[in-house]
Amino acid sequence: MAMALQLGARSEKLAPKVTGRHYFGELYGCDPAVLSDEKELVKIVVEAAEVGNLTLLDVKAWKINPGVSVIGIILESHIAIHTWPEYSFATVDVYTCGSKGSPRDAFMHIVRRLKARRFVIKYSDRSYTLRE
Repeated sequence: MAMALQLGARSEKLAPKVTGRHYFGELYGCDPAVLSDEKELVKIVVEAAEVGNLTLLDVKAWKINPGVSVIGIILESHIAIHTWPEYSFATVDVYTCGSKGSPRDAFMHIVRRLKARRFVIKYSDRSYTLRE
């Protein structure tokens, strides 16, 4: 594996060009009635955008019996919920570009509204930084 490093007498500053914050995870022991309710899941995505102070542009949902997939397009990127009511299980993604809002707060709102008994939250810094 090759790695490029620039060595010199001057110290290098990191200049962030893109800020990307991605919270995602799995929710266990959720309420199956909520997980199969397309309209309620759309409402939860709308609320999550509000709680996270994110700019909602559109929401689409698909009933994939018995589960549901919901995608909220936000100005900052997206919010996604995919459900398996037969297993009381859901996956959630909240990804934002820029420093506006709180994707973690949006994620945690979804955890509460799906009544998850247990969840795993993961974070990935998806920023792009250039060395000057």
